[in-house]
Amino acid sequence: MYVLLCGDGSFYGGFTTDVLRRLHQHQQCCGAKYTKSRQPVSLLYSCQFATKHEALQAEYQFKHQSRRSKEKFLRDHQIHW
Repeated sequence: MYVLLCGDGSFYGGFTTDVLRRLHQHQQCCGAKYTKSRQPVSLLYSCQFATKHEALQAEYQFKHQSRRSKEKFLRDHQIHW
């Protein structure tokens, strides 16, 4: 799971097996539709999980949090933006 900071100040959470490759895709505007219109994007956080299922669960939970909860999640992981 990874979290990007978008150019409009929003957060984007995603799942991949190769974070650097996926970040490059987002930066080249061939990533998710959400990030295409919110350039530039930068990597704030990434975490590996033992299984794909666990990673997808973490991504789902992050995406369905409020802005305030996402900010708390990032602060709890010592991420400052």
